[in-house]
Amino acid sequence: MKRITGILLIICIALACKEKAGEKKFDNNSYEQVKETLADKEKNNPASFLVVNSHDRKNLIGQTVVKGTILNKATISWYKDVELHLSFYSKTGVKLDEGLETVYDYVAPGKIIKFKTKYFAPRGTDSVAIKVVKAVGEIRE
Repeated sequence: MKRITGILLIICIALACKEKAGEKKFDNNSYEQVKETLADKEKNNPASFLVVNSHDRKNLIGQTVVKGTILNKATISWYKDVELHLSFYSKTGVKLDEGLETVYDYVAPGKIIKFKTKYFAPRGTDSVAIKVVKAVGEIRE
C-alpha cells in the first residue's frame, strides 16, 4: 500500500510540474521590441512626459522671478536642455509678452529638477504661464 501511495504521489508531482499547454512563456524578444517602441515614443515626445509647476513673484528691482520644477513622467527616457515657453498675462487675461528659457540640466525618469529665472516682465503682468516646447531625449542603460 505504501508503494502505491508513493507512486501516486510521484505521478501527481510530475503532472503538477508539467507545463500547461495554454500557458505562454515569457518572450524576451517581444519584451525588447515593446521597450524600444516605448523608448522611441518617450524620446520623441518630451512635451507629453515633462510637467512644469511654477510660481512667480516680484523682486526689489522690479524683475519677475519665476521658480518652478520639472517632473519627468517617462519610464525610460532622460531629458536634457529643456526649453520652456513663458507667457506673461494681465489681470484680464491679455497676453502681454512671451519669452523662451532653457534649463540646462538632466531630468531622470520619475525625477524632479528645480529651475529659477528672472525677467523684466511688462508693466501690468499678473501671471506667468509656462509650457515645455522641446527637450533632448536620451536612453541610458
